[in-house]
Amino acid sequence: MRTFAQPSRFMRRLRQFLTDSFQLQRQKGRFILCAVFLAVATLLAIVGVSGGQFTFIPNGTFFANSGGASETYSTTSGGIDLTGPFFQSIGTNGRSCATCHQPSDAMSVAAANIQQRFDQTQGMDPIFRTVDGSNCNHSIDVSTVVGRSAAYSLLRTRGLIRIAIAVPTNADYQVVNVSSPYGCNESDVISMYRRPLPTTNLRFLSTVMFDGRESSPATGTTKILFSNYPTSLLNDLAHQSVDATINHAQGDGTRPTLAEQQQIVNFEMALFTAQTIGNYAGRLDAHGANGGPVALTTQPFFLSINSSVNPLVPTLETPGGLVTPGDGKFTPAIFNPFDAWAALPATSPRAAVARGQAIFNSKPINITGVAGINDDSSVGGLVAGGIHSLQGTCGTCHDTPNVGNHSFPTPLNIGTGDPSPSNASANLGGSDVSYLPAITVCKTDLVTSGPTSICKTTTDLGQALIDGRFDHVGKIKGPILRGLSARAPYFHNGSAQSLLDAVQFHECRFGLVLTPHEESDLVAFLSVL
Repeated sequence: MRTFAQPSRFMRRLRQFLTDSFQLQRQKGRFILCAVFLAVATLLAIVGVSGGQFTFIPNGTFFANSGGASETYSTTSGGIDLTGPFFQSIGTNGRSCATCHQPSDAMSVAAANIQQRFDQTQGMDPIFRTVDGSNCNHSIDVSTVVGRSAAYSLLRTRGLIRIAIAVPTNADYQVVNVSSPYGCNESDVISMYRRPLPTTNLRFLSTVMFDGRESSPATGTTKILFSNYPTSLLNDLAHQSVDATINHAQGDGTRPTLAEQQQIVNFEMALFTAQTIGNYAGRLDAHGANGGPVALTTQPFFLSINSSVNPLVPTLETPGGLVTPGDGKFTPAIFNPFDAWAALPATSPRAAVARGQAIFNSKPINITGVAGINDDSSVGGLVAGGIHSLQGTCGTCHDTPNVGNHSFPTPLNIGTGDPSPSNASANLGGSDVSYLPAITVCKTDLVTSGPTSICKTTTDLGQALIDGRFDHVGKIKGPILRGLSARAPYFHNGSAQSLLDAVQFHECRFGLVLTPHEESDLVAFLSVL
């Protein structure tokens, strides 16, 4: 993690100058991105000349990315204090929380920036450790740059961390085959490959980790519910800080201490991240828009807010409600920051963002084959007997207002990790998954204790590796959608290299019909979240 010194008066004036420059309505296109790069380059040059290090990132600092620039805003201390335990190496391998959760990458890591770190350090940066950064942890050679490049290829190109979890002893399934391109073919401890989730905008979480393992009784943590939020969330995050230090930083369990856990949780809960500047749209809080992270600090939220499920099945995702808990209301208009841009001339880049927002909010999607929605209620679906298809929108699965995750802990399997029946190298949306293992599990016969013929093949067992339920194979949570441009690639397994890839996955998977113009508008919207 690069650290930054307390800004001088000159630097504060520089930042204000750049902010003022971005407010000019006629400055569009790549000039904006160039100005952001200029700001970053200037800051780094000042550090180089002064020989000092930054220990504080003030609110209002921009971080350039492919879509423009993002900002991480803290509600405490006026910015990000880089001296706390979140940024300290408290394990044994040189890593800190910030190794995989960088302010410059929306508190996650972008694969392109990981590659840059590899190039700058010849693969010796703390993120490159065989405990989980390498494709496998045996039969590899990391003694040379070439060897390290091969060993850490998934981390460099897809931003993936290897998560190794033992199959639960009470699992109602058996792992009958693991075919890994990297040699981690063990069937008792399964190696899966996932993107680090952002440690920001956490106030809106309904479960911690993709597979929910830090919010599950199976791991001694607490499922987050309306009745126990936010206490459950805070406790789960504290537990996660210990687990992450032990497993990723190879700590001995003595740190973070209780006091440090509290510091880490307080730090994380104060952070809000969003895109602040668009390459072509400019400032995202201009001309009546409400983009950027500051608006998120006052965004209303409670567990099950705007639940898309509760109005359909009132016994599920309770209490539900949009304005007040239990009011029974839902709106598919999940996002509204760019409503004011809808009236702008059609050729305006800002109008394109508004059109993309409307597509996200209203374009019909025929939801089929999604475990957790369409299957029978006995295995986690919505209704008894299942529902073959459900007419929805993007907001059906991304219902938290202006945030975009699901407001209730509802793990789903939309097929990002499941091989296509016609092409095992691609998932159900046509994205490449040839770089991932193929894991076949079969339900256990209660009489013979052997495997039955009821089997599934996937690249990630998801929630089933936590609670041991065959019906939960491949189920994961949907992430928060803010700050997307800063943390490519996308989906839990990095199978969508770009936002356009993510859009086209949904077109292929669900038969969503978008014109090239609509694709462009939707990408324009997603890129400025």
